[in-house]
Amino acid sequence: MTTATTDDEEYDRPKAVKEFDDSKIGVKGLVDSGITTIPRFFVHPPETLSDLKSGSAVGSGPDFIPAIDLAGVDSDHGRSVIVEQIRRASSTVGFFQIVNHGVPLGVLERAMASVKGFYEQPTDIKARLYTRERGIGVSYFSNLDLYHSKAASWRDTLLVRLGPKVVDEDEIPEIFRKEVIEWDREIKQLGELLAGLLCEGLGVEANRLKEMTCLEGRVMVGNYYPHCPQPDLTVGLAYHTDPGVLTVVQQDHVGGLQVKYGGVYVDVKPLPGALVVNIGDLLQIISNGEYKSAEHRVLANPKNEARLSMTLFFNPGNRDSLYGPLPEIISAQKPAIYQHFSLMDFMTRFLGKELEGKSLANYYKL
Repeated sequence: MTTATTDDEEYDRPKAVKEFDDSKIGVKGLVDSGITTIPRFFVHPPETLSDLKSGSAVGSGPDFIPAIDLAGVDSDHGRSVIVEQIRRASSTVGFFQIVNHGVPLGVLERAMASVKGFYEQPTDIKARLYTRERGIGVSYFSNLDLYHSKAASWRDTLLVRLGPKVVDEDEIPEIFRKEVIEWDREIKQLGELLAGLLCEGLGVEANRLKEMTCLEGRVMVGNYYPHCPQPDLTVGLAYHTDPGVLTVVQQDHVGGLQVKYGGVYVDVKPLPGALVVNIGDLLQIISNGEYKSAEHRVLANPKNEARLSMTLFFNPGNRDSLYGPLPEIISAQKPAIYQHFSLMDFMTRFLGKELEGKSLANYYKL
């Protein structure tokens, strides 16, 4: 396979991409083959690479990405403090971590171990799930935007659709079936709690966000970032914003997630037992810009151990409904800054572009 060191004017990028995709080995398969240089279509343009060098390790920890303790959420005073902390984080950086969130550590550990076990299976077993077909219950692939991105990213992805139409349990591989279903149940409850707290931060009823969007369009994504032999030439996940309402992320100890804040990228330092929460484009629109959907990325993994993250995306369940700013927060002093649109139109635009790029929230500005 043509590599980053090849200087061949006749290099056929579409052919190389298709050969990689047809092999169904994923990025992990490339690493397992013993490569020391990455295929050329993974190499990012100079402007991206120079930004990686200037943005790495600018800052990390609670000074940039706050860690919010949910332990007092059931008391009046504790809840008001937590609501204000979440409101402040969501309206500035758009990211925060949560501790004492109520999801048992055992549930998190079992889910992470089971998904990692899936990736460490022989290639021929994983290849049975390898597909780019959209809308199916369970799929495995490398790079959602492989065929229309400027450069591929160094990761593989496992996707499980958990709502609104629940995938048949028999479709979920046994190696992570029980663990992911258990994990989804816990994270779903947490997501509903967070939605209520975010609503209170906007000064509207706690169930308003759930009522408007249903939050039933849940998708679990397990991203696997194996060791990269040339991490200065590519990324693990290109910079982007999440299109949905709310995102809850479980990351392991390896690190690599960065958020753009104050014009530079800062590290989201892994905290034992913590979960990362971030605002999506839809929630920025629904909140009429009060909450921010921040650009974020994952660096290519230079370490000899793989990085794994598990993410639950909370999206609306009804694709035909219209979405826009909550009417309760619109006034003459604060007029709507976004138009209304259908979720079908929104998702069509998201899936029709490469992952790297500007927030879709910008597209719907009035």
